[in-house]
Amino acid sequence: MLPPFDYLEHRRACQRKQHERSTRIANLPPSYTSPVTSKDRETLSKPISELVQDVHKNVAKPVDILRCYGKVALLAHAKTNCLTEIMLLEAEKWAEGEGVNLKGPLAGIPVSLKDSIAVGGFDVSVGYSCNTGRPYADDGTLVKILKAAGAIPYVKTNLPTTLLSFESSNDVWGRTLNPHNHAYSPGGSTGGEGALLAFGGGRIGIGSDVAGSVRAPAHYSGIYSLRCSTGRWPKMGMNTSMPGQEGIPSVFSPMARTLEDLAYFSRSLIGVKPWKWDHSVHPIEWRRSVEDEVRNTKHFKIGVMKTDGVVDPSPACARALERTVSALRIQGHELVDVDPPSPYVALSIASQLVNSDGCKTFLSFFRSGETNDPGARQMSLYMKIPRPFKYIYYLWVRYIKRDSIWAGLLKDWQPKSAYEQWKWVSKREAYKAQWHDWWRSKELDFMLTHVNATPAVPHGGMREAISSCGYTFLFNLLDYSCGVIPVTHVDKILDRLPATFRFQDLNGVAKGAYQHYDAESMHGLPVAVQIIGQRLQEEKVLAIMERVEEALESTGGNYEHLNID
Repeated sequence: MLPPFDYLEHRRACQRKQHERSTRIANLPPSYTSPVTSKDRETLSKPISELVQDVHKNVAKPVDILRCYGKVALLAHAKTNCLTEIMLLEAEKWAEGEGVNLKGPLAGIPVSLKDSIAVGGFDVSVGYSCNTGRPYADDGTLVKILKAAGAIPYVKTNLPTTLLSFESSNDVWGRTLNPHNHAYSPGGSTGGEGALLAFGGGRIGIGSDVAGSVRAPAHYSGIYSLRCSTGRWPKMGMNTSMPGQEGIPSVFSPMARTLEDLAYFSRSLIGVKPWKWDHSVHPIEWRRSVEDEVRNTKHFKIGVMKTDGVVDPSPACARALERTVSALRIQGHELVDVDPPSPYVALSIASQLVNSDGCKTFLSFFRSGETNDPGARQMSLYMKIPRPFKYIYYLWVRYIKRDSIWAGLLKDWQPKSAYEQWKWVSKREAYKAQWHDWWRSKELDFMLTHVNATPAVPHGGMREAISSCGYTFLFNLLDYSCGVIPVTHVDKILDRLPATFRFQDLNGVAKGAYQHYDAESMHGLPVAVQIIGQRLQEEKVLAIMERVEEALESTGGNYEHLNID
């Protein structure tokens, strides 16, 4: 149906999907709605490695593990609206061994999936109503690999339509809330996973990341994630808002409630040789020798990037990084402040490449009246302004407001021809080479930095904060392996802005971020740090994350997760 008449079709599709979800929940057997028992809590407390052993030894039944986590997932959904497709009845058949290898390294483990991942018999809406009512006939490649490893997909989780936001809201499924504070976002674009795992409705899940989309939810919601380099984790068998976008490739990556589970999950999935199913995966075996080398190294040289030069960290984020630095220094590691090749240049290049089509692709899936993410809407609106008027605005920002940072991002914000696109790709590759040489000259073992300049944004906050993504986007451009560890929570006293803080002196990107920073309102929200390795160093990053967490725990820095109701 053509616009604007497709509005009614859009509303019907949203109502149909929400009714379908409600009906699926209502028709579940009592085992999913009964109170959490002491036996459930015993299951919920076990790391997935133990649960797998219990399944292998017939001590536990996969269906019982599924019902336990399904029960808590529904509680999480009732509080946060984190789930999209409810697959629990189908998952019960899989848990009995129908098409699932229950002898595999993930035998019987429930795995939640970002809504964009294809499961046979279910829609892959990505939050767009035009994608509903079109269930996939078969499992996507990623799900086939999971089942071959013994995992049980059981729910899919919410996201923003464009996949370009640190919020997770759309008309089809509604808005997902942060389990720590319902006035704030759980992150995006894999925010449903962040909320579900933080609440305790799952132990492991899979998301995707093009600018920080598995790392921002880990930071906002208080969980762990690993951003894999391209080619290390399967990516086939999904839908997206930007098919064909390869300027900054999206990667699928694991997320978990605990670091132990994140490492076991990553090791196990790569251990089944996913390149046999997915042509995009490099045939690189899991390198235990790298993990052992990290564990046996007494002292590291660690580069600390305290600011990206675009948005200085808020007091809460600065405190989390400083706590981590202090814990590592006490253990004898060498920590040095670093000033790498300009992260601002990376933000500029990456922004231009991701949106080089003029935002046309992600806009093409919207029906009349369908709600766009507030940040993506801002990007697309500016993209549509005629070039002469944009240039005048650029001149005003650059020379009248004297904001070179914001002006630089605006200057080339327009659709690119193939000729222009290739020039930006050339800039990207030159920048990556510059970083590689810089890292080598500094002889760093790894880097520490923030995940974002602020904790979670309030709902709708991405309208202003859309460009404040430099601490994550940088490493998408470089294609580096990155991990996120939750460290602390916002404290309304410790994390107040100083009396000397001057909002009016900030650049346009920083104003967008700090417009929503309020330590009192944010009190109790999680704050994380980011561990950076180089390309294809997933084993090294996970092992370093273990060392970092050990250092934090040895100095009284244990992160407190939400208790399961």
